[in-house]
Amino acid sequence: QVQLVESGGDLVQPGGSLRLSCAASGSIFGFNSMGWYHQAPGKQRELVARIIRDGRTNYADSVKGRFTISRDNAKNTVYLQMNSLKPEDTAVYYCKTMEVVTSKTYWGQGTQVTGSS
Repeated sequence: QVQLVESGGDLVQPGGSLRLSCAASGSIFGFNSMGWYHQAPGKQRELVARIIRDGRTNYADSVKGRFTISRDNAKNTVYLQMNSLKPEDTAVYYCKTMEVVTSKTYWGQGTQVTGSS
C-alpha cells in the first residue's frame, strides 16, 4: 500500500521559515503530481502548491514569492520551503500525490503549521 510520511510542521513566529517534507513509498509506478494543500479551522482545504514530474509548478496566489515547492524523484519526496510566514498561513498542511498509470490519489495525515507569536 502507498504510504506518505510527512514532517516539518511547527510553531514559528511571523516572518520565520519552515521546510515541509513528504516521502511517498509503496508504489510500483511512481508519482506524477505531488503537492501540498492546507486547511485552516472553519475553511475548505485548498491547494498551496503542486509540482509535476517534469518540473512544472503551480502556486496559490497567497504564497507566490514566499513558498517554493520541489521534488526529488529518486526519493519520491516532495518539499515545501515556506519563508516569510504569516499568521494567515496557520493551517494543517496535507501532502497529496497522484500515482502514475493508475491515477490513484493518496493523502498524507497532515502536519500542523502555526505562524504566530
